[in-house]
Amino acid sequence: MNKYNFCIRVWITKENMAEAKVGVEVPPVEFRTDPGTSCNPPQDYGSREEKADPTGSHRELDESLLLLADVALAPPCGRDASCTCLEVRQAELGLQCTQQQLQAFLRKVEHLRDCLVSRKNQPDNQTLTAAVLTLLHTCQPFFRRLESTARSTASKPSHLSVDVCAKLLDFSQELSDRLEQLLLTYASFKVLSLDEADPNSVSSFCIGQFRVRRLQLTVFRFCKPTPYLAQVDTGLYKRMRWNVERLTDRDGDGGEQPEDADRHTDYFFLCYKDVPNKSDQGAARVWSIGQWLQLDPDATDDVYDWIWCEVPRGDYKELLCFGCSEPSSRSATDVVQQLLLQRHAE
Repeated sequence: MNKYNFCIRVWITKENMAEAKVGVEVPPVEFRTDPGTSCNPPQDYGSREEKADPTGSHRELDESLLLLADVALAPPCGRDASCTCLEVRQAELGLQCTQQQLQAFLRKVEHLRDCLVSRKNQPDNQTLTAAVLTLLHTCQPFFRRLESTARSTASKPSHLSVDVCAKLLDFSQELSDRLEQLLLTYASFKVLSLDEADPNSVSSFCIGQFRVRRLQLTVFRFCKPTPYLAQVDTGLYKRMRWNVERLTDRDGDGGEQPEDADRHTDYFFLCYKDVPNKSDQGAARVWSIGQWLQLDPDATDDVYDWIWCEVPRGDYKELLCFGCSEPSSRSATDVVQQLLLQRHAE
């Protein structure tokens, strides 16, 4: 051995890490989902004081050094164990970062509610409606990242634990509930409409998108129960909708479909129907998940059949009954996901 060869051991502790200058590049904290998704709260929201965060860079440095310290102080249990420790720490930091984004959106929801109730600066209805629509649009990538990271069978990182995935779905459920309450409040003040027949209404909003095998699911939540058919009273009222798009062979597992792809979409709904109760002459509200069956226009390639049809008509094929308890949007999506996985297995 050359006499000039020597071994250096670097010990980093939480007490001296603020002074340590380590020339090691720490991997960015992320869930490895949509490219370009930042861990910072949305820049469009919050006050100027919130945007100007002089301690932001120091906080990121501290987190990076904490991550590096954990790896350096880990027991020598092999390369695989060290990588697992690093990935778990990344997942924990990514969860904290996602929760910060959630809180930023919730603050904006509360701000828009206060603007409506207190009429700060006397904003007109058009301005308030535009702000709500902007918020819904801005939340869509966040919903998509949460649902895709926790649910997608192809893109979900293997190191994410069940608890982390459950927490991400909790975030999605919380934001969905708060947005729904915001829209209901705005509708009660006659600022916007929730009537699906109104072309300018906000009857439903998107709460996520994810993939199951060769299927892509886009989830929508109706702010209030809406008639299943616009022109015919079926007694059914829809609460959620899932657009299930079959991906073609030309589409990769992680890429976008070409615009000219031959797509086919199935529609699933969460609905309820009031069933008469013979014992007390009342009615019980029964919830179920079913699939849209196209009736008019009938299965045809003639484009004129669609042009002359003002409103498509369809039947409801019940697939699963929940009983009298309304499921949450999260649990209802769980059921649809399982139904599709069973179909794929068959």
